[in-house]
Amino acid sequence: MVEPKQMKEDYRHIVRIADTDLDGSKPIGHSLNKIKGVSFMFANAVCTFSRIDKKKITGQLNADEVKRLNEILKEPSKYGFPVWMLNRRKYAETGENRHIIGADLKWQVENDIKLMKKIRSYKGVRHMLGLPVRGQKTKNNFRKKKGKGLGVKRKKTAAPAAKGGK
Repeated sequence: MVEPKQMKEDYRHIVRIADTDLDGSKPIGHSLNKIKGVSFMFANAVCTFSRIDKKKITGQLNADEVKRLNEILKEPSKYGFPVWMLNRRKYAETGENRHIIGADLKWQVENDIKLMKKIRSYKGVRHMLGLPVRGQKTKNNFRKKKGKGLGVKRKKTAAPAAKGGK
């Protein structure tokens, strides 16, 4: 009797890559998308540079492949990734090209927003006021914040007179 792919001895239901738990039943190309900061294109590039088939099931990766994926995700520019694929090009503080993933990305975005608010740039002021930052219209949308409900307020009408009173 042939064992199903998921019942092999080396199969793992959860694989930890880049401090993120990935589902072992999905292809590695799709699983890498669950890591914050890794897009579809970046996941394909990681699979290509690590020489792992992107259709290979995540739970069937061996320890060497997982280690290789972690190293490439940590320092993609060291492995020859094109600069345009990285999410921190010519970083203002250091001037280097980097790619940030996971909790570091969330922390960095929060710090960027705090800096914009501190220097009171246009985008920072829009963040402070809870308004759209990227040029969207505000006539129809974005009214739900800070008590600006959508719709029309009507005046309360007097209760109708009781029947049979006259």
